[in-house]
This record gives sequence, C-alpha cells and structure tokens, in this order.
Amino acid sequence: MTWMMNRRTLFGLGLCAALIAATSPRLVAADDKFIIVQSTTSTQNSGLFEHILPIFTKKTGIDVRVVAVGTGQALKNAENGDGDVVLVHSKPDEEKFVAEGWGVKRQDVMYNDFVIVGPAADPAKISGLKDPVVGFKKIAETQAAFASRGDDSGTNKAEIKLWQDAGIDPKPASGKWYLETGSGMGATLNTAVGKQAYALTDRGTWLSFANKDDFKVLVEGDPKLFNQYGVILVNPTKHPSVKAKEGQAFIDWLTGSEGQAAIASYKIDGQQLFFPNARPQS
Repeated sequence: MTWMMNRRTLFGLGLCAALIAATSPRLVAADDKFIIVQSTTSTQNSGLFEHILPIFTKKTGIDVRVVAVGTGQALKNAENGDGDVVLVHSKPDEEKFVAEGWGVKRQDVMYNDFVIVGPAADPAKISGLKDPVVGFKKIAETQAAFASRGDDSGTNKAEIKLWQDAGIDPKPASGKWYLETGSGMGATLNTAVGKQAYALTDRGTWLSFANKDDFKVLVEGDPKLFNQYGVILVNPTKHPSVKAKEGQAFIDWLTGSEGQAAIASYKIDGQQLFFPNARPQS
C-alpha cells in the first residue's frame, strides 16, 4: 500500500512539474535558447517585432519572446525578474531603473513621434495645430471626448505631461469626457474610434492601425511629441536567472549596424515607422 501511495505521489508530482514547465517561460529545457523581452504595446502593435526578430533569430539561433505591456508594467516585471531585456519608451523611468540597480545600462535604440488623432468632425477644432498643449486646452475647454490609455505606459506618461503643461487635471472628468481605457494602444484607438474621441498615439501604431474610420492625424510636428525608445539588460546580480549573455547579444545586435538597418527598413505604405539612433559603442 505504501509503495502504491508513493508511486501515486511521485506521479502527481511529476504531472505538476510538467504542467508548470508548460506554462512558465523559464522552466523549459536548458538547451532551449531564448530570451524574454519586456516591451511596449506600441512596438508590438506596430508590427516592428514581427519584422526584426526573425532576422535576429536566424543570425543567432536565439528566440525572442516578447511580453507587450505598458512601459511602467514592463519595468515592474523586470524588477521582479520576469525578463532578460527591457525595451521601452520613458527615459526618466528607464534611467531610474538603472540608477536603482535593476538594469545594467541604458542605450538609445530608435525614435518616432506622438500624434493627436481624432474624427473628421473635429469638435475641438484642433486640426492643423502644431502645439499639442494648445490642442489639449481646446479639448478640455470644449469637453470633447478624449480616450486615454490610463495604464502608466510611456504614451500615458507623455500624455499626462502634456496635460500638466496645459495646466489641466483631466482626472475629475474621468468617465465623462475623459475616457481612461486601462488598455494598450491598439485597444485605446479602437475605443477612440468607437466613441469619436481624440487620442494621443505613437505614429508607428497609428500607421499600422486598421480601424481608422474617418480619423486623421490632427496635431503633429512639435518637439514635445518626440518619442525615444531605450533598451536595457536586466541586472543578473539582482536576478541570477537573467540570461545575460543572450540578452546582451540581442542588445548588441539591435544597437549595431544590422539591427539598426532592420529597424529602418520597416515601413508601411512606404512610410518608415521608427528611426534608428543608437550611438556607436566604444
């Protein structure tokens, strides 16, 4: 009887281990070469990763598994050891992440810009403006619907900064004209179109977004809308599970000539979505 119970116990433990291995990206065969990149919904939704990652994998044999969340959540996940590399777009938060010892080093990778999009009816009359702060003031004054990600993402942080520059706190209007989705960029744009609401979006996601209806880019071109992306290796001294060698190989490729060329070559309808600007490493 004891033998039977031990056998059942061992079987149960083995089954549990197999189930955990099947659901955890970390618990797989040791020879399975992969890294986990904590990144943003904008890089994912734009289609950039689908374009560049196969090139990297073909060259190195290293698979890249992307966790696409807002920048704030991506950094939190990395702090918890759930990732090898971070690729996000909120430089102050990235620098803080490194300063606190969670990341080894931050490097510029690429940039694009933010734009304010909205319906052709343009109830706040912001079309053609260059200054997004003026646009935000007009939206608030007219209480025209505005869809915010509300998710602590890089885009959400950029949006909040613009509201601050405008001297406006939209939070009291949450659920009224200020619509916080708590979702990624694609889902927030879907909400904006459905509600005929304005939205701040990175240009890359906008160009790849299929459900535009009559929406257009209404405000663009101001330096305040500059959108820089950075890449960081998660500190292996904080989390020994970090695949430092493979993660650094990805960073070196991404910021090197081949990766930068791959980024530059990604276009939709002839329009380049991201512009590489990594500095040569000494």
